[in-house]
Amino acid sequence: MTSSTILDYAPPKKVPPRKQGVLNDIIWNEAGKGVLKFISEQVDLDRVGVLLLSTSGKQTSNLNAEGEIRAIIDLEIINNQPYKLNDFFKKVNSELPDAGIYIGCLESNSSRKERIFKKYPESIAKLIWFVDFVFKRILPKLTYTKRVYNFIFRNRKHVLSKAEALGRLSYTGFEIIGHELINNRFYFSVIKAGEPLTGHKPSGGLLYKMPRISKKGKIVGIYKIRSMYPYSEYLQDYVVSMNGYNEVGKPNNDFRLTRWGKIIRRLHLDELPQLLNVMKFELNLVGVRPISKFGFEALPADLQKNRLRYKPGCIPPNVSLGMTGFDGVVEAERIYLKERRKYGRIVNIKYFWKAISNILRRKNESS
Repeated sequence: MTSSTILDYAPPKKVPPRKQGVLNDIIWNEAGKGVLKFISEQVDLDRVGVLLLSTSGKQTSNLNAEGEIRAIIDLEIINNQPYKLNDFFKKVNSELPDAGIYIGCLESNSSRKERIFKKYPESIAKLIWFVDFVFKRILPKLTYTKRVYNFIFRNRKHVLSKAEALGRLSYTGFEIIGHELINNRFYFSVIKAGEPLTGHKPSGGLLYKMPRISKKGKIVGIYKIRSMYPYSEYLQDYVVSMNGYNEVGKPNNDFRLTRWGKIIRRLHLDELPQLLNVMKFELNLVGVRPISKFGFEALPADLQKNRLRYKPGCIPPNVSLGMTGFDGVVEAERIYLKERRKYGRIVNIKYFWKAISNILRRKNESS
């Protein structure tokens, strides 16, 4: 696909030096002071190589008449992008050099709901929101209705969560710099960190597999019931680096979780499919947590070495011992592994029944 088919570029026009502040004026007039402040914190608008796309979706101003584009700013919400979003993001990626900046925005599903409830009386808004949710969130995800939906709306009218939008950006080769809610629109800034990922199909269904480190460093796909928005798996490193871990050792303030996902996590229902991994001899019933590469590298060196001696388990030691927080989870695994080496598999029986007792008494909840 060419630039004209995706980004709808007009021929570059050289802007005289005396008009270097033109971008500031355009952004202020089209998006407001708050957006201008956010963009100015990410990009020097007076430098060359800044391409601005207006709300019409066409090029407004290009300060890069003689060199490469260093930054692309799009003031049109990506919900109205008439192409598959991943294809669009890949095209933006290809237009930018390494460390090039892309700034865009969307109307998230939460912002969309707020707009509807502000516009209509509550009783009518609830009906509209229900119909909107079915037609805009469910039908585009189902195999037999996806094509019909895309034909009717011509691939426009994408309804996205901010987690899915940022996850798609990470999947297509960008690293997140920042994001902010301004005037009920979600603005994001990302930097080109590499090429789009290949060889891994993003998860979208109710049941999906997560790549996790197992015995001797082997990567195993662990089954889970979806409790997060699509493409959330590509954001774990970002969420942890930004917010750290909570009291039960999970990413803190995790915006990737859906509302119903929080409920099934409290009940541990999202982890039931891991029994399939047990049946396939990929997991033990009790053992250290199956964690991602990022999570593994965050562990102390001694724990990394010791946990690779055994398969991970569905029920982690911290649930059995009632220990919380990142340090608590780490210490619980140390205690378990020490007992496991000393007493063998028989230890798993003790940890299993202690975990069941804690879960039934709601002493240890997933978050």
